[in-house]
Amino acid sequence: MSRLGGRFVALALTALAAGCASTPRPSPSPSPSPAPSPAPRPEPAPPVRPVARTVPMAALPGWDQENHLAALYAYADGCRVGREAQSLCDQARAMITRGARLPTPTEARAFFEQNFDAAPAETADGRPGLLTAYFAPEYPARRAWSPEFDAPVLARPADLERVDGRFMRRRADGSIAPYDDRAAIEGAARPEQAIAWMRAEDLFFMQIQGSGYLTFEDGGRARAAYAADNGLPFTGIARPMADRGLLPPNGTSGEAIRAWLAARRGAEARAVMALNPRYIFFRMDPDDGGQPNGAAAVPLPERRAIAVDPASWRYGDAVWIEADGGNLIGARASYRGLVMALDTGSAIRGPVRADLYLGRGEAAGLEAGAVRHPLRMWRLVPKP
Repeated sequence: MSRLGGRFVALALTALAAGCASTPRPSPSPSPSPAPSPAPRPEPAPPVRPVARTVPMAALPGWDQENHLAALYAYADGCRVGREAQSLCDQARAMITRGARLPTPTEARAFFEQNFDAAPAETADGRPGLLTAYFAPEYPARRAWSPEFDAPVLARPADLERVDGRFMRRRADGSIAPYDDRAAIEGAARPEQAIAWMRAEDLFFMQIQGSGYLTFEDGGRARAAYAADNGLPFTGIARPMADRGLLPPNGTSGEAIRAWLAARRGAEARAVMALNPRYIFFRMDPDDGGQPNGAAAVPLPERRAIAVDPASWRYGDAVWIEADGGNLIGARASYRGLVMALDTGSAIRGPVRADLYLGRGEAAGLEAGAVRHPLRMWRLVPKP
């Protein structure tokens, strides 16, 4: 998982679609990353960096309208996890920490234009890629079972361990075997195993996101952080729901899927959620009120961080994105600006594929569920 938690994989409400895509990384027909989003992952192996044609920063679409000062702050915070251009990273960090004399928007713009060009990322067929989005969900929870809060949040089982990069079951005789799927895990769960209780549809979405923030009936708060998964691939349920006539083809946003599941809570909703065999286990951490960490092990800046495919990008890469023309109901027209590659997710695959982190809470989730935009990306390349 990525996105958020190593995972916060997954994806975002857009991950649901991903399966229709992360896989968090999300793919066609959104609904919440695969992550995303699970305990900080190690830095991915550096991808091959072929020499590419570049363009000046000023030639990027929308560069004139960018908030250059906000971009500088995002760069200075995210570049510290990268392996390239550390002298420029140090320069940017010095600019924003030099006391009372902070940089102006003009100076921030000049920093980028004087030090970087932009190299376009390209798909194999030259067509646009895909932008989806994810968020850090906040949900009500209970410390004991109730008819409404009947889905147990489960901790990592003792017989689950990572083998060659994938979680497997370790049997008593020492042999390994694939772990159970979602339906089997839920069917065998016992009340005493629960570390919290949630509405079933909320837990399902939190597993897609990879982590989430819980508020209990007594006012206590905690972060449910990714602890492990069952080793099975993520499968989005948006497309199957549309194919079965449960939702219209252009009505598979995260919020539409959530509403359908909530209205049919019980066996009918569980059968649909079981179409995604992947299951996430959690641990409870304190809620510090900030943003969650991505796979790069640093907090994700709202609207300035993306989950990417580590085969094509490095953590700490500065990226310009342009995404116009979302077609889901409720979608914003466009997303454009400088973002930092700080996360990954199982549904995010390919050189022109990104999952944009939109922040915490309900408003971010509503927006994330409607992001499915054609995408162009440029990597910022230090000038010689």
